Amino acid sequence: MSTIIHISNENDIANANANANANANENSSNYKKLSFVYSFASLMEKQCGQDTKKIIHSVKVGIALVLVSLLYLLDPLFEQVGENAMWAIMTVVVVFEFFAGALLSKGLLRGLGTILGGGLGCVAAVLADDLGKIGNAAVVGSSVFIFGAAATYCRLIPSIKSKYDYGFMIFILTFNLVAVSGLRADKVIELARERLSTIGMGFAVCIFTSLLIFPMWASDELHRLTSSKFDKIACSVEDYMKAYFNVVGEEESMPKIKVRDCKAVLHSKSSDESLANFARWEPWHGRFGFYYPWDKYLKLGELLRELASIILSLQECLGSPLQPSAQLKLAINEPCESVGLALGLTLRELGRSIMNMKRCQATVQIIPKLQLVKQELILLSTSPKLKGIANVESLAIANFLFLMMEIVDKVEVVAKEVEALGEVAGFQLSK
Repeated sequence: MSTIIHISNENDIANANANANANANENSSNYKKLSFVYSFASLMEKQCGQDTKKIIHSVKVGIALVLVSLLYLLDPLFEQVGENAMWAIMTVVVVFEFFAGALLSKGLLRGLGTILGGGLGCVAAVLADDLGKIGNAAVVGSSVFIFGAAATYCRLIPSIKSKYDYGFMIFILTFNLVAVSGLRADKVIELARERLSTIGMGFAVCIFTSLLIFPMWASDELHRLTSSKFDKIACSVEDYMKAYFNVVGEEESMPKIKVRDCKAVLHSKSSDESLANFARWEPWHGRFGFYYPWDKYLKLGELLRELASIILSLQECLGSPLQPSAQLKLAINEPCESVGLALGLTLRELGRSIMNMKRCQATVQIIPKLQLVKQELILLSTSPKLKGIANVESLAIANFLFLMMEIVDKVEVVAKEVEALGEVAGFQLSK
């Protein structure tokens, strides 16, 4: 009788375990489905937002082309500008950009390059006009060589190339066209005046459609992208921590995690510099005035890229054949996951402070917490739990804890920079 009861109890326990495993698998499956649905929904929302902006930009370009084509279509306007209306259409096609700052910089540089190139070309034509055929060729050739070489050399200087390259290119083009045109000085001046006026008309149409019809500000985009990087890095830190402490069997491989967010932050330098350059040309709008500290955004982006590179180094810890045992990972699991959670919360708090333009009290609130986190890692590295372990395991654990300390140190530097940005940019004090 007792044997039957014992077997019955074992069967009940086995059935309970089977039901628990089935429920766990079902919950895991449901979680994966919900996670996939959420990721797909967020991706579609982001894609729809980008597509809407692209559609708006396309419509604005179409409106600008229709307006500038009126110089051809309306006889009174065509009688005033004539065939030079072509330059207005060319200006719209060449100058119109997605962001308002890019349009303003390109348009103003085009105008400045045209004025300087045309003016100096007229001077060269006047000087060469009365020197005869040989003298004319010598003066024109010398001036083309000198100004072309000097302007090209300036284009090779990095600080000039990043901001004023388009203006120098237009200067070289206009100067050569005017200087070697072979026209008399008075006709050159008249032609330059007519073409410059039509270029100004095209630029005015571009400004009207870009700034008054759903303007796209580079400053808003740079502000949004900078704040979003914090959330990307926070998610990456949390994913790495979960993957590292996920105990797998001997025949199983370490679970792969997505590194797309970290790599996106790591490769964002060129876009950040372009947006900051465009933002400097934009007029006062919304929360961004003149002389806004965009250099601080670039410095902050550089620090975030350094942080992303350290986090990507954790990928080597996951894929390394030198892995500590499951028991050793379980011994440091809880304190390390608390560290990862604290880093994620801190990074998201910093990102929200930038997005909402609220001043972050990093020195008083955030940095002391990070110092406690670092102290916890130091105590963990000297914990009795890690003594007496094999050399391979000690090396793997030491490498992981060292990278975590590096991440904490870099987050502390980022927090100080965010606080400095809030002070310089005049963010509101958090209540």
